[in-house]
Amino acid sequence: MRRLPLFLFSLPALLTLGVFVLYPFLDVLRFSTWEWSGLSEPKPVGLKNYQELLQDPAFWGSLLTTLKFMLLALPLFVGLSLGLAVALEGTPYERFAKGLLFLPGLVTLGGATLSWYTLFTPEYGALAQFLPIPPWDREGFWALVMVVLFTLWRHLGYGVLVASARLKAIPKTLLEAAYVDGAGPWEAFRHVVLPLMRPAVTFLVVVGTILSLQSYAAVFLLTRGGPYGATRVLGYYLYESGFENFRLGYAAAVTVVILLLTLLFAYAQLRLLRHGEE
Repeated sequence: MRRLPLFLFSLPALLTLGVFVLYPFLDVLRFSTWEWSGLSEPKPVGLKNYQELLQDPAFWGSLLTTLKFMLLALPLFVGLSLGLAVALEGTPYERFAKGLLFLPGLVTLGGATLSWYTLFTPEYGALAQFLPIPPWDREGFWALVMVVLFTLWRHLGYGVLVASARLKAIPKTLLEAAYVDGAGPWEAFRHVVLPLMRPAVTFLVVVGTILSLQSYAAVFLLTRGGPYGATRVLGYYLYESGFENFRLGYAAAVTVVILLLTLLFAYAQLRLLRHGEE
């Protein structure tokens, strides 16, 4: 009986999760077993969509592109978040700089992409008159780099705030003791600060992985998967399947696979990082 009040207090949150998370997910699972265009009558096909998905070269190509995107973006996101948080710690302009870094995340996505087009288009961009801008609208590698840089610009401020919050929780007495024992700034950072930053690093790695695997908006607005499919990540492949090819059942199967991959990568990273603590 003691647990009944606790259950009643948690009931609104559980109902919210059930209605807005669990029920839609179960619906997506149901859709993934249909052959359905959104207009025609749904036709149950079992696991046929998953079989086609695993045999589709376009799916494996988009998965490879997503992994390339993650390998480029994730180390930069975590490394720059930690580096900038440490560099700004205790400086007179710390709050102002963090505010500037966080500001791009508050700008609407459409306005942000329009500003990037205006500045960085190789032929007629404002900065192209003064700086050599790589031909990212024609070459696949530079297009992927541009999407990575745009994503970092949008989310780096959040990563810096997370790292900075953890950095401020480290007792100053530990650093003072390290300096008294003869440690320099690098030794103090490596042996004192960095191990205590592990929870923030773990969080940033998981969040960065989720952002990479579920990236879509930046690709849609900047490159539309081009040039020549070089930036067709899984999120954009999902969009093409559902809203350009009108295969909503197949797109639902892609959604389930993306979710499973996200959970798998996040769980593996958590295990590896926790194993490193032991």
